[in-house]
Amino acid sequence: MKRWAVIPVFMILVLSLPAWADYWDAIEKSDYKTALKELLPLAQKGDAEAQSCLADMYYKGKGVTQNYEEALKWCRKAAEQGDANAQYNLGWMYYEGQGVPQNYKEAVKWYRKAAEQGYAEAQGCLGFMYVKGRGVKQNYEKAFKWYTRAAEQGDANAQYNLGLTYYKGKGVPQNYEEAIRWYTKAAEKGDAGAQYNLGWMYYDGKGVPQNYVKAYMWWCLAAAKGHSDATHNRDILVKKMTPAQIAEAQKLASEWKPKK
Repeated sequence: MKRWAVIPVFMILVLSLPAWADYWDAIEKSDYKTALKELLPLAQKGDAEAQSCLADMYYKGKGVTQNYEEALKWCRKAAEQGDANAQYNLGWMYYEGQGVPQNYKEAVKWYRKAAEQGYAEAQGCLGFMYVKGRGVKQNYEKAFKWYTRAAEQGDANAQYNLGLTYYKGKGVPQNYEEAIRWYTKAAEKGDAGAQYNLGWMYYDGKGVPQNYVKAYMWWCLAAAKGHSDATHNRDILVKKMTPAQIAEAQKLASEWKPKK
C-alpha cells in the first residue's frame, strides 16, 4: 500500500454536444485537420468549449505540433470563462509545470474552481493536494471531504484513495469495513492498486473474513496489469493453498470483467 493518488491524465470530458459543433464529428473520426478548421474561429470568437478542445489538441499534438504554451493559452481562456474541464486541465498544467513554471498554489486554485462545480477528477486532485500539503496546508479532513465527493460520483482513483483513507484512519476514524467497500468499488472498475490492497485485506482478514481464494484472485488481476508486488504476493500465497482453492481462484480471475 504505497500510494495515495495517481493524478489523472490531461483529458477532455464532453458533457453535451451542441448541434452546431460539427468539429466533434471530425474529432471522433480523428480528422484533426478538419476539426482545427472548425474549432479555431469559434475559439477566437470566445467559445469556451471550442477553446478547451483546441487546448486539448495542442496539449496532445493532434492535428497540430504539440505545444504546451498554446495549450495553456487556450485552456486559460476557457477556464477564465468558467469551463470546469478547462479549469481542471489548467490546474494539471500548473501541477506538472507544462507550458508554465510549476506552481502548486495555482494548481490548487484551478482544481478548486472545477471541484466546486462538481468535477470529479478535480475533486480527487484537490484531495490529493490536501494529503500531500502541496499548495495548501496539509489537512486530512479536507482531503477526506474531497475524496468522498469524487468517489461518490464513481471516480475510481478517488474510490481507491478513500479506501486508503479509511484503512489508515487519516482524516476519519480507521474503519476496515469502509476501506473494503471503497477498495472494492475501485477494484471492480479495474484499478490495479485497489485490487492489490483488496487482496491484502482478504489475506489478512481485515474488514472481511480471511479468504485466500479471493486474495489470490485480486492479486492475479493486479498482476495482469503489471503490479509487481501483486505478482510476488500471489506466488507466495499459492504455497499456502490447496489445488482446489487455486483452481477456484484462477477460475474467478479468468471470468472476472470490470464493471462499467
